[in-house]
Amino acid sequence: MIAPPPGFRDAVGPLRIVCIGGGTGLSTLLHGLKEYARQGLVDICAIVTVTDDGGSSGRLRREFDILPPGDIRNCMVALSEDETLLSQLFQYRFSSGRGLKGHSFGNLFLTALTHVTGDFPRAVKLSSEVLAIFGRIYPSTSENVGLQATMSDGSVVVGETRINKSRKLIQRLELIPAKVKPLRDAIEAIAAADLITMGPGSLYTSVIPNLLVDGMGAAIRRSKAAKAYFSNLMWQPWETMYYSASNHIEAIHNHGGKGTVQYAILNTTPLTGPQRRKYAAEKVFPVEFDTPRIIELGVEVVGRPLLAKCQKVRHDSMAIARIAVELAGASRQKRTSKTN
Repeated sequence: MIAPPPGFRDAVGPLRIVCIGGGTGLSTLLHGLKEYARQGLVDICAIVTVTDDGGSSGRLRREFDILPPGDIRNCMVALSEDETLLSQLFQYRFSSGRGLKGHSFGNLFLTALTHVTGDFPRAVKLSSEVLAIFGRIYPSTSENVGLQATMSDGSVVVGETRINKSRKLIQRLELIPAKVKPLRDAIEAIAAADLITMGPGSLYTSVIPNLLVDGMGAAIRRSKAAKAYFSNLMWQPWETMYYSASNHIEAIHNHGGKGTVQYAILNTTPLTGPQRRKYAAEKVFPVEFDTPRIIELGVEVVGRPLLAKCQKVRHDSMAIARIAVELAGASRQKRTSKTN
């Protein structure tokens, strides 16, 4: 049984946490938060990027003119009540079959349901009900949107897959088209939140694209919620090579506006020797904690042991969820004390 978090009050209701991102990083955080949601301690809302144009999601996007389902599928599985049969079914990937090879069942299910309902967000809602998830999941926009990056040498790369493969550092990111609307439900969740989280996950292809949706950055800055960025543990080739923790935050502020981040959540657990050697062989190193520079940016540093016990360098889902709940509780206490 998980102890109620600081700031939790039955009379007020569960702590409201909005998680913004995409990829496996967001799923890791959601998986940990689900244990709190299971007991009614937190209310989870995930806002997920929809710019993926590779793999199964990219193929379905091109062939059926739908939003990419992959990241949203992973979030649904992470929040699912039944992590055995239904989750395995949604994550099942066809290894053969003409036209089927490489597709996951969950992606196909979301595609079919989008065509049945005529609306991707509606398909996500109904699929979430099938999996009996803890929380709500919204795409950051319901419009068909792509990514465009201006690189350090001034060249322009279009498409998330090409951006990932580019061996140049990213200077600026934009959406194509530039003006796309967010979902009203997502904006309302941000306004009502006790905590808004960004990351962990790919900075330029999972976190920042959400902030570029028209009005999203302003809604985050306007919200009275605490705003926390869960910093990546390692460089991501080439996307964030040589990036320190403050570089990540500066990129978020440059795209989402100053004040988008109030807390930087950093790992204090050192990597093991084998982990360091393995990643160093690929020219990948841990993200530097340049605390003085982070403080100069007006961001508070929260350092905790966050490393999962496995061969790969990954966040521990329960460790990062615990911090999120603590920050949400402190934010709730601060807000309620002002109104009493």
